[in-house]
Amino acid sequence: MSLIPSFFGNRRSSIFDPFSLDVWDPFKDFPFSSPSSSLSTRSSETSAFVNTRIDWKETLEAHVFKADVPGLKKEEVKVEVEDDRVLQISGERNVEKEDKNDTWHRVERNSGKFMRRFRLPENAKMDQIKASMENGVLTVTIPKLEVKKPDVKSIEVSG
Repeated sequence: MSLIPSFFGNRRSSIFDPFSLDVWDPFKDFPFSSPSSSLSTRSSETSAFVNTRIDWKETLEAHVFKADVPGLKKEEVKVEVEDDRVLQISGERNVEKEDKNDTWHRVERNSGKFMRRFRLPENAKMDQIKASMENGVLTVTIPKLEVKKPDVKSIEVSG
């Protein structure tokens, strides 16, 4: 797979990720429903976390997803598997309650919903998925099926 440097920082990203379900929707900001609205539940209320960053690495033993979800509790994050091979990570940060006596000078923190979906490869053990959260980072670990090495039998050549 060809790797190119990202224009946004020094991270490297793949040109094409066949497992990602993130689809660019040119109509998503228009007031009418977009052609992909049946594929995605994104709306203006979900746009706050639409850029939730998730890393996906594959080790010899597992697929590991790490998502930055600062300020969220584990109860506010959902990890689900749809249609047997689609990992969905979603969550919501609620708007802080306003007190009429407070004077706000700046509001920069996002609130709202996020949802990311990834198609998992055939070698994922779907019945052994584990998720944990520590210091605002959600880690989802999906063990891989062991690849059985083919039995090689040497054949003596006569002659």
